[in-house]
Amino acid sequence: MSNSDDRDVEMNVCPFCNQQIAQRPQRPPFEPPFGPPFGPPFGEPPFQQQRPGQNQDGPPMGPPPSFVPQQQTQRRGPGTRAIDPGAIRPCTRRFVFIWPENGRGFWAWLIYVGRRSVAGWRWNGRRWVYFGMDLNRIESFVCQ
Repeated sequence: MSNSDDRDVEMNVCPFCNQQIAQRPQRPPFEPPFGPPFGPPFGEPPFQQQRPGQNQDGPPMGPPPSFVPQQQTQRRGPGTRAIDPGAIRPCTRRFVFIWPENGRGFWAWLIYVGRRSVAGWRWNGRRWVYFGMDLNRIESFVCQ
């Protein structure tokens, strides 16, 4: 009976004992065919080729605007719990003020908008910190 794994075996000669030894060829480590299955990992921004003179996925060079914009009430239909990704997508690579459902609002610089989450850089008062957030946790936002 033939095993399908037998086809992957290579025969090599042992240099010390002059006998043949069966060895499996080394395979490269598995890589998903289409990149990470769940969008960019939180903790490090996703890699993208950068244009000369532009830092596309890094934080802005300076702090965000020094004012807090007026919160606009965004109308959600009955049963709607999350911000529409199409509504917040134009805010990528721009300053955006986000009011979460719980907690204080903050300035952000978004670099990724997915179907259910956003990721980018959040201003903590002193510096930019990489973050990710579910769209259903955002109460409202304003792009600048």
